[in-house]
Amino acid sequence: MSRPELIKLLKKKHPKLIKPQLETIIDTFFQSIEDALKEKKSIFIRGFGTFFVKEIKASANLRNPRSGELIYRPKRNKVRFRASKKFIELINR
Repeated sequence: MSRPELIKLLKKKHPKLIKPQLETIIDTFFQSIEDALKEKKSIFIRGFGTFFVKEIKASANLRNPRSGELIYRPKRNKVRFRASKKFIELINR
């Protein structure tokens, strides 16, 4: 689902809200998730799941398959998502 589709769906459910208000709501929601992840905080949305940041260690034992030379990969952060039990049950019906 894209952002415009999400706005249309919200407009159908809440016809009193105008489009700029819906856009502000969506932008604020996603910006708050981004800000929390930048601070390495977890975001728990009940019935949906948890977003969290996981630090991936640096590694120097990697090889380029073509040339065979050793590659160093610095540590980095990855965003992970763990679905809630309720969400997993809903998908697997």
